[in-house]
Amino acid sequence: MTRTVYHDCIKPTLLFALIVFVALLRAQPAPAAGTETLTVAGGCFWCVESDFESVPGVIGAVSGYTGGTTASPTYDQVTKGGTGHYEAVQISFDPARVSRETLLNMFFRSVDPTDAGGQFCDRGDSYRTAVFVSNTGEKAQAEAAKANAQAALNQTVVTPILQQSTFYPAEAYHQDYYKGEKLVFTRFGPKRQKKAYKAYRQACGRDARVKQLWGSAAPFAGS
Repeated sequence: MTRTVYHDCIKPTLLFALIVFVALLRAQPAPAAGTETLTVAGGCFWCVESDFESVPGVIGAVSGYTGGTTASPTYDQVTKGGTGHYEAVQISFDPARVSRETLLNMFFRSVDPTDAGGQFCDRGDSYRTAVFVSNTGEKAQAEAAKANAQAALNQTVVTPILQQSTFYPAEAYHQDYYKGEKLVFTRFGPKRQKKAYKAYRQACGRDARVKQLWGSAAPFAGS
């Protein structure tokens, strides 16, 4: 008799607890849609980071190094050459707001994809362009964007589509350099990072060359 009464009392209690638990779950905000990443090399990673962080749907961009053989390379090692790495940017985005296809097409129109020796004033292997992919679907999208760019320019596009490898974030001082307030000493004299970045970008001829190639289709020239 005691066992029966005990069970009769606890069942409503458990039911109530279950109802409360389900109600609490429903009250929680819905989980955000999964983000995706796109890794590209477009010359100076400050510029690529600056460009793509302005795109609605892009959550963030990290400057770094990829495509090489040296583990955890430094900026000096990469720019000196011999590590095989590209200066690259890993772009995180919400595919519900901006598609990979859109970002790829924007990327090709933000660089000179006909230049195999670097980008603008930055010469050498680490400054070459590339798109990095992790599966056949991403490769197909990248190849389509490359073909589209080649058709639009009526010139050979040399930007390779490469298998994604380890991405090493660059040193902290490179991240968000384009909007930094730290005072730095440059060939233009002492400047805040964001002003030094603008001076560098203009002097390097990035926007001028992109406008020459792409005209009104250039999404970031002048940013």
